[in-house]
Amino acid sequence: MELEVVRTEMVLAPSLPFKKVQTADKYPKGQSRGRQWKHLRHLLQAADASTIPPDRPNYLNIQSPPSIYPSKRYCDITGFEAPYMDPRTKLRYADPEVFKQIRTLPDEYVQRYLALRNAAVILR
Repeated sequence: MELEVVRTEMVLAPSLPFKKVQTADKYPKGQSRGRQWKHLRHLLQAADASTIPPDRPNYLNIQSPPSIYPSKRYCDITGFEAPYMDPRTKLRYADPEVFKQIRTLPDEYVQRYLALRNAAVILR
């Protein structure tokens, strides 16, 4: 019996490579982790703006052309993506429960939600 146990222990590796290495084992005290944040100044120096075409966006030229994709629309109540819009109040909503809640809101609250989105309509 003992001979079989000894043979199986010799076949297995002392540490399994798929297990996570503890941070304390990998980086003993006093050693840095190797990855540090770069400041914008260092990025600008490394970019060498003379080789980049002037119309291409980079760190020196933050202006970029408008996106070719349509802007995302978010629910005015929950903040999730909103595929629907209430035709009566013009509020965007994400699911039927929110739609029921929108229909019970007074006009004053509807106007406040629209004002947050800069889509307020003045009712007379």
